[in-house]
Amino acid sequence: MLKRFWRQAVEQGKVQSSDKAQPSDKTQPQDKAPGLQPQAPQPLSVNYDANLQALRQIFNLCPDIVFHEFIINSEEGIRAFIVYASSLCDHRTIGDQLMKSILPDSTQKGVKITKANAVEVLKEKLISLAEVDIVGDLQGVEDKVLQGNAALLVEGSAQAIIANARGGEKRAISEPDTEPSIRGPKDGFVEDFETNMTLIRRRIKTSRLKFMITEKGKLTKTKIAICYIEGVANPQVVDEVRQRIERINNDSVLEGNYIEENIMDEKFSLFPLIQYTERPDKACSCLLQGRVLILIENSNMPLIVPTTFIAMLQAAEDYYHNSLAASTIRILRFIALNMALLLPAVTVAVFSFHQELLPPPLVSTVAGARQGLPLSISLEIILFEFTFELLREAGVRLPKKIGQAISTVGGLVIGDAAVNAGVVSPISVIVVAITAIASFSVPNFEAAFSLRILRFSLILAASVLGGIGIVFGLMIILIHLCSLRSFGVPYLAPFAPLIVRDLKDSIVRVPWWALNKRPRTNRTPNVYRKGKAQGPRKPKKGGGQS
Repeated sequence: MLKRFWRQAVEQGKVQSSDKAQPSDKTQPQDKAPGLQPQAPQPLSVNYDANLQALRQIFNLCPDIVFHEFIINSEEGIRAFIVYASSLCDHRTIGDQLMKSILPDSTQKGVKITKANAVEVLKEKLISLAEVDIVGDLQGVEDKVLQGNAALLVEGSAQAIIANARGGEKRAISEPDTEPSIRGPKDGFVEDFETNMTLIRRRIKTSRLKFMITEKGKLTKTKIAICYIEGVANPQVVDEVRQRIERINNDSVLEGNYIEENIMDEKFSLFPLIQYTERPDKACSCLLQGRVLILIENSNMPLIVPTTFIAMLQAAEDYYHNSLAASTIRILRFIALNMALLLPAVTVAVFSFHQELLPPPLVSTVAGARQGLPLSISLEIILFEFTFELLREAGVRLPKKIGQAISTVGGLVIGDAAVNAGVVSPISVIVVAITAIASFSVPNFEAAFSLRILRFSLILAASVLGGIGIVFGLMIILIHLCSLRSFGVPYLAPFAPLIVRDLKDSIVRVPWWALNKRPRTNRTPNVYRKGKAQGPRKPKKGGGQS
């Protein structure tokens, strides 16, 4: 019965689809999603009133859209109007530059304006703005106006003059909050697209710096720029980034993660396969290494591809200090990474299964501290780790000043009260506190978040199997890391596979004069970035040149 019903439904669907066959049916299925159907552009009319009525209907219930009607030529009485978004445009630009070049009588400048040549004359001779374009359809006028431009339509012409009048409120350039540094530049990316491009152009002053700009989001129309240095970035990687972004077909792009999750190599992975940064100096450094930058409008954190796991442990400030100091900090950061991942699990395994590994004095101390406690050490650590995660999340969501107080006071009060009440041992509080401090030393938030999740998994494995559970958990994590790729680049490079040349800038950083080649993992066609024998030389005895 069900089979017969299904067969009839299928046959009926085929008949209906064949009867309603249109050329647009050959499009891909994602193009038929609700709200994503492309509409044929409606051309502008020669009729002035028709254009005005059509645009007023398009911008109905849009109070920030301004329509300003006026007369261009007093002799012939040529009507015209300007439409712009008051919230996106600079009123001084519209008033001082655009209107002053139109409203005066053109005959005083020796130019005769008629309905036939009005658009051409205004575009080439009267309008003094730098960016002027011509649009011939209503959809184009709508898009340009909502991008912060002013559209001028003249009676008797089926074309609109688009003048750049972008302005409005925007956030000033300030020091990055997520990546602070003691030494180095203090400017950070903002939400303005052009400002972010300027911050990069100020540092890399070459015509080989390229920006491939496209738009994504049927409703948001968000600008996306693929930034790279020609001759330094691998053309295959650039083309792969472009193809993956072009495949995105949705109605909104509000932040970088909208793009990130659509272009990653792996659909489900705890580890970040795409890096982001708020610092222009770090972004430029990645470009000079042969990587690709993805700028997203209304986002202050561009994406960087390809990336590796070791890049998540590197901070921009590592390149502004002495190589010995930077290497020491990186080694300390790597130790903190392992502590944040393994310290709670190792504590549970040792105290629950492998007490023989503890020195006799420590065993007696631990036994005395844990006498009379109702919970096991594994439950204590899990409980306190969960409580700390709640405090961290609450501190982030609350206002800045209140959040800091909640995190500090909450941790101290809860920890001290739990120990005095005899619920947990002081050892559990110490282990959780050290783990939290170690997790804060990881520069990348997404990598630190991955460690937070894996830490709970290793604690559970250690509470069941002890040290064997930790070993099995680490094996699974390493196998997963070895299988990951970021735009074709192995995620654990330069360790797996081993690339000796790239070890110069991994856990340690050699001096700048020794970093004469770009990383091999980026597969850049331009390997050398500086000449040989750039290191310092001692002068000869008695002074003089070396």
